[in-house]
Amino acid sequence: MRKTIIDLFEQAVENYPTNSFLFEKQGTVFQETAYLKTREKVYQLGAGLVALGVTKGDHAALLSEGRNLWIMSELAIFYAGAINVPLSVKLEESNDLLFRLQHAEVYYLFVSATQLPKIRTIKHDLPLIKQIIVFDDLPTYEDKEMSINQLFDMGRDYLTAHSLKQFLAIGQSLNNDDIATITYTSGTTAEPKGVMLTHRNYTANVEQSLTLLSIPETWRTLIILPLDHCFAHVVGFYIFMTSGAGVATVQTGKTALETLKNIPVNIKEVKPHLILSVPALAKSFRKNIENGVRAQGKITNLLFHFALKVVYIYNLPGVSKKSLWQKLLFPLVRLFDKILFSKLRESFGGNLQFFIGGGALLDMELQQFFYALGIPMFQGYGLSEATPVISSNSPINHLLGSSGKLVRPLNLKIIDSQGDELPLGEVGEIIVRGENVMAGYWKNISSTRDVLRDGWLHTGDMGYMNQTGFLYVLGRFKSLLIGNDGEKYSPEGIEEALVSNSHHIDQLFLHNNQKAYTVALIVPNRDSLKRHVKHEISTREGKMEAIQLILHDINKFRSGGVHAGMFPERWLPTAFAILSEPFTEKNRMINSTLKVARGEVESVYKETLDFLYTPDGKIVTNDRNTANIF
Repeated sequence: MRKTIIDLFEQAVENYPTNSFLFEKQGTVFQETAYLKTREKVYQLGAGLVALGVTKGDHAALLSEGRNLWIMSELAIFYAGAINVPLSVKLEESNDLLFRLQHAEVYYLFVSATQLPKIRTIKHDLPLIKQIIVFDDLPTYEDKEMSINQLFDMGRDYLTAHSLKQFLAIGQSLNNDDIATITYTSGTTAEPKGVMLTHRNYTANVEQSLTLLSIPETWRTLIILPLDHCFAHVVGFYIFMTSGAGVATVQTGKTALETLKNIPVNIKEVKPHLILSVPALAKSFRKNIENGVRAQGKITNLLFHFALKVVYIYNLPGVSKKSLWQKLLFPLVRLFDKILFSKLRESFGGNLQFFIGGGALLDMELQQFFYALGIPMFQGYGLSEATPVISSNSPINHLLGSSGKLVRPLNLKIIDSQGDELPLGEVGEIIVRGENVMAGYWKNISSTRDVLRDGWLHTGDMGYMNQTGFLYVLGRFKSLLIGNDGEKYSPEGIEEALVSNSHHIDQLFLHNNQKAYTVALIVPNRDSLKRHVKHEISTREGKMEAIQLILHDINKFRSGGVHAGMFPERWLPTAFAILSEPFTEKNRMINSTLKVARGEVESVYKETLDFLYTPDGKIVTNDRNTANIF
């Protein structure tokens, strides 16, 4: 069966020609572009590429903020028979961006005016580049640069001089096994690898994902995540495209901070039915909600947190039969929904049915929070090498704390270190086999052999399946905490819980490499600490008090604390270092999907981590911490 992304798009246009596909803010309102009109523009761009000299198998790249032209350009690349190399706008030109463009052997590059300076800086190191197509009009263009409007003109001229059938034959010559994209991993543990995803990888994963949820053609999504990421590709626009639904992109600001500030405004304007999220975004949404409630006064704040506790008890982990005493809470739950939670949902536009969370593990309490609000955040699981969706919770089948049910069809096994399959409930490595598994890594045979064995993708993730078919993902094998007795434990769940349950901690990184105790690197929330410290913050007393507040929050998870028993105490930090700067993409401590780059953190903070295993380092109020706290 032949099914490429072009087939998917053509079918969507035939089924939903007048439905609104793309939404983009132009001026003060979001403008809509129907499926039929989108295809017309895609044909023109694709024909323009052919006129420019693009041939089947050439590599083109996309470096731009989310917008209609991003999606149209990717489709146009496919119609020209080429391969897209999607790039993150957060890449720095001096290393990451240059590496990808050189390694992927890119000939043609689509770029926004905002990102163009990065390309101009490194253009002399990119001799393979034949043409740079700029999305925005500029007063002047440098060598090898042109406006996308010129490409549209070239495409219209080409379609006038050639038959449509002749042009479409190029895209129709693509097969299932032809590469669609080379998507670079974020390189949290090693040099970035180019994941080769075929057309069938994508269309298969769309079909698989739609076995877990259905998207009505009347729905819209607002894509907040970077379009270059697999998760945004498949769940953000290809699933919606297949269903005849609408896809909006966030209004780009002059700075990254301005774009972030546009998100809540755009949500109210677009009124999305589904939003894709990652833990960092989820925490940001929650913080904004809690700050808004707090601003309403002490009584409203107390009522809100009491309501949350009641609904947590009523909901339990998700879809399940309610006991009698739970049913007795139902009138109270409905009242709280009417007077509190329904009003909070309006800040998300009023249509939002649920979030789908990916990228990293979502803290259980964070899931309970959004579930109580009536806009559940359903945890999913996947990785770029699987295009990416492997499993997800959904409205009709969910269990909070799990990573949901498997997409179908897909084979999954949990294996031990010898490669033998483990029974249900036992923890081991997750391996999968299906049409969504990548073709391999671009120009990296050894890494391909490491993860692809006999058709099975070895994910490097640790987890287990329960008796009812829900997958539990516990974290990366490479990020495991390892005690001095060889016992292993995944840090992600503890890190998420410590951050989520403390107003004083913004980021936390656990470390233990065969040592007697676990240590942590902590980025404090200094604004919160300043509000709660009673002494003057410039004094030693004030600094020590702030450190003790952080220690107090950690100790809530120890014996006698309100969260005691949630995790084994040996994996809670005995010592911690206060960091002077946060983990950011700019300092390479987190990657483009906002996951901590563990290898980078351990390398940069090696001396600090070593210090925490000294007698002075074990004292949390040591001179280093008091110097860094404010």
